Amino acid sequence: MKRRRIYLDVCCLNRPFDDQTQDRIHLESEAILSILNYSQALNWNIIGSEVIDIEIFKISDSEKKLKVGILASMHQSYVAVDRGIEVRAKNLEESGFKSFDALHIACAEKGGADILLTTDDGLLSKSARFKSNLKVEIRNPLEWVTEVIR
Repeated sequence: MKRRRIYLDVCCLNRPFDDQTQDRIHLESEAILSILNYSQALNWNIIGSEVIDIEIFKISDSEKKLKVGILASMHQSYVAVDRGIEVRAKNLEESGFKSFDALHIACAEKGGADILLTTDDGLLSKSARFKSNLKVEIRNPLEWVTEVIR
C-alpha cells in the first residue's frame, strides 16, 4: 500500500467516544480506530493541526476532551495556522463552508493531505458540490478505509 497523508477532523476523533449502540456510529468508530492502527503499521502519515487542538479545547466534557486529545496526539505531522490558511479558509467560508470546516480543509490542503476524513454529513455533502474548488478529497472514514484495505 502506498504511503498516505490523512487528516482526520474532530468529528472523526470524537466518533469512538460517541454512543456505540447506533450501527453507523459503531462502524465509523471501528474504521477510525483501524485507520489509526494502519497509520502505525503501514507508515501512513496522520496530520494534526492547530485547528484540531482548538476544537478539542472547546469540548466541555473533560473526560471526552482527554480521550479525544490522546487520539489527536497520534499525528506524525502538524500544521500551524498561518496567514495563508486564514485566507484560504475565508475563501471557503464565502463558498458556504462553516468556519471550522473551512479551517480544517485549509489545514489539510496546506499539510499536503491526500484525504480529509469526516463523519459530518453536511461537510461531506457540501464538499461533493464544491469538489473542483478543493485541493483535498473529503470522504467518510468507513467508506474510504473499506476501499483502501481491499
